[in-house]
Amino acid sequence: MTMYGANPEQLAELGNTLKRQMAPIDTLMATVNGALAATTWQGPAKERFHDDWNGTFRKALDGMKTALDAAGSDCIRRSQDLAMVMGTGR
Repeated sequence: MTMYGANPEQLAELGNTLKRQMAPIDTLMATVNGALAATTWQGPAKERFHDDWNGTFRKALDGMKTALDAAGSDCIRRSQDLAMVMGTGR
């Protein structure tokens, strides 16, 4: 028989770890934005990168942040639910 479950404390820590990964993504985006703004660069290559950065790349990073936030929140909620079922919750 296969058993399913999780350690509530470890699951909550996983959720918090996932949520903490959003800050480095914000830092990355701010760093690239600042570097682009401070760089003298003209021409089609700059325009392509600028368009990719402001379209595809930032959208992907924003999507990653959203996914980390949702997964982190889900882990935390599930850990709380498990703790209640196990009688160890508050």
